[in-house]
Amino acid sequence: MNDSVYVGNAGKDAALDRGWLLGHFKDPGDPRHSDAVEIKWGVHPRGDERSQWVKGEARTALLVLISGRFRVELPGRSVLLEQQGDYVVWGRGVDHSWFAEEESVVLTVRWPSVPGYAVAEKDQTGLPA
Repeated sequence: MNDSVYVGNAGKDAALDRGWLLGHFKDPGDPRHSDAVEIKWGVHPRGDERSQWVKGEARTALLVLISGRFRVELPGRSVLLEQQGDYVVWGRGVDHSWFAEEESVVLTVRWPSVPGYAVAEKDQTGLPA
């Protein structure tokens, strides 16, 4: 077995790390560790939405619809991804949010991989954990 090779399943592996398959947050010895790029396999139930807008974005992002209907909110613009393969790209400095109009699977690629962008998780009372 070569330590620089990893074989997995996006659906199964994504469930272990909030959807993330590759990025700075993986252990340095893991072939999925990267400071250059992040990749996420996002599985979203109908009605799922980002709890707050990403502001001051320092990365470029590509979001590709695998299945479902998924809306990406950008300043002054709403983009609906509704056919498999529809995608949107936004650059550094573009704030964004999203909403799953139907159960959706999306592939997100962001670059570079920058620490510090996690949304604070909330406890069951709705307050930051």
